[in-house]
Amino acid sequence: MHLAYPAVLAALLFCTGLYGVLARRNAILVLMSVELMLNAVNLNLVAFDVWLRDALHSGQALTLFTIAIAAAEIGIGLAIVLAVYRNRGSSDVDRLRDTAETDDAEHLPAGDGDEDPDGDAPGTEDQATAPAGKAKKAEATA
Repeated sequence: MHLAYPAVLAALLFCTGLYGVLARRNAILVLMSVELMLNAVNLNLVAFDVWLRDALHSGQALTLFTIAIAAAEIGIGLAIVLAVYRNRGSSDVDRLRDTAETDDAEHLPAGDGDEDPDGDAPGTEDQATAPAGKAKKAEATA
């Protein structure tokens, strides 16, 4: 058997998986694309193991470890995606944000021409003073 056939097939599988990771927005489809990429690596490991006629079959043993890691990854990944979908109502990768981020930034106007009461331009405060500025605004409205 020529090594070129499985190598080309593995390259096509890997490129398809890479395109899926980069182009898809659904988290489940991204996980499926990662699985395609791992299967391409497994195909290469087994093909090179057969081509080199390794007595220990190291490529096949490494493939078993890769399959076990892929199974754990898909199990944990799907659990996380389902938990996020239940909380947020969407599995869109672009809409997912850090869990520590608040929704205050989404509801603030982008700038309608009104002056800031502190005289600062919106968004000019650094990250260290941002909570203090929110506390000042909360005290002013209370």
